[in-house]
Amino acid sequence: MTRFLRSLFGQVVLALILGTIIGIAAPDFAGKLKPLGDGFIKLIKMIIPLLVFCVVVHGIAGAGDLKRVGRVGVKSLIYFEAVTTIALGLGLLLAFVFKPGVGMNVDPRMLDAGAMSAYAETADRLTHGGTVEFLMKLIPTTVGDAFAKGDVLQVLLFAVLFGCALCLLGPRGRQVAGFVDQLSHVLFKVMGILIKLAPLGVLGAIAFTVGKYGIGSLKQLGMLVVLFYAAVLIFVCVVLGAILRVAGFNIFKLLRYLREELMIVLATTSSDSVLPQVMSKLKRMGVRDSTVGLVIPTGYSFNLDAFSIYITLAAVFIAQATNTPVSMTDLLAILAISLVTSKGAHGVPGSAIVVLAATLHAIPAIPAVGLVLVLSVDWFMGIARALGNLIGNCVATVAIAAWEGDIDRERAHAVLDGLAPPSTEDDLDAEVGKAPSGGLIEA
Repeated sequence: MTRFLRSLFGQVVLALILGTIIGIAAPDFAGKLKPLGDGFIKLIKMIIPLLVFCVVVHGIAGAGDLKRVGRVGVKSLIYFEAVTTIALGLGLLLAFVFKPGVGMNVDPRMLDAGAMSAYAETADRLTHGGTVEFLMKLIPTTVGDAFAKGDVLQVLLFAVLFGCALCLLGPRGRQVAGFVDQLSHVLFKVMGILIKLAPLGVLGAIAFTVGKYGIGSLKQLGMLVVLFYAAVLIFVCVVLGAILRVAGFNIFKLLRYLREELMIVLATTSSDSVLPQVMSKLKRMGVRDSTVGLVIPTGYSFNLDAFSIYITLAAVFIAQATNTPVSMTDLLAILAISLVTSKGAHGVPGSAIVVLAATLHAIPAIPAVGLVLVLSVDWFMGIARALGNLIGNCVATVAIAAWEGDIDRERAHAVLDGLAPPSTEDDLDAEVGKAPSGGLIEA
């Protein structure tokens, strides 16, 4: 028991229990604990842009083969689009099979459109200009602006260019590459300090949520929430499980290996809060650093599997709840538009509602004001969204690394089975997220 409580996993579980008790017993006091959760997430986000830059730059420079880097990038994008399409289709299928909105008989004219005003403007900005505008947003105004805004995709673009330049410089770029590597070690040490605060962040986030919404909050629109959780579970166990099985690994062993990170995401509903730790643990598994550095940050914007399920499921739910007939053309439009709008979700405030609004904006048949119906349970659905997205990106990284030959299979199996012996060079403590002191893997 003592060993369990000393582990990050045990401390997070204890924080979840205490937070729930505080939220039930003292909801007013629980509301004052919200800054603990918000502060923890802000601390993590503080170092993410620079950390992503260092990992990607040194990964590319260490790989020494730009063709390999380009091949991994292309395979990643193809994989992301294929799996995202499956996720979108699963959301549609389950919505039509179980009909969660049928019987609500909501009159769209009776809904409070004012509740959507905070999201409407952002949705217009997201859809304005279409794909071209989205691609233009990938280019930062200045390099400093990308880091200042914390835009991971913009930082990733500059990091790829910087890493390629170092690779082309050859020996002349080694000193700069070495500095970037050392800087990444410093940032991972900082990460090790911050992650120790995770139980406090979890305590604050859970206490606030239970205190505000109540333990029985899931009763409202419960069918939609339960169906969404079931959809994410099916997608993880069946779709992602099959992908990982083809790659030669077991999905449940991977989930057990990532249990600390999943618990933190469960409480904070933010996959950003564990991005550095996840990258470290995947490298500890034996995945090549350049692959981790490219797939994970890119996947945070391009591989939102659970988010994709949410978009199609919620869209059909709104149509059913408002008795709006949906044609096959509308369904195909939802699929096509969602493939684009979901790519702009990461980093957008209230991204789930905003992207859903942006999707429905292009489909007049479904009343966008119906989004008011899902606002009250969006937070609860956000838990499954964050968990599903994180798991999807981890599976993508392992799968692509396996297909590219960028993973030490023997070490990966040993780590997942809990048999990997500790070493002074490569002993990544799962509870503090240290970087391997030996640096990035060389090609």
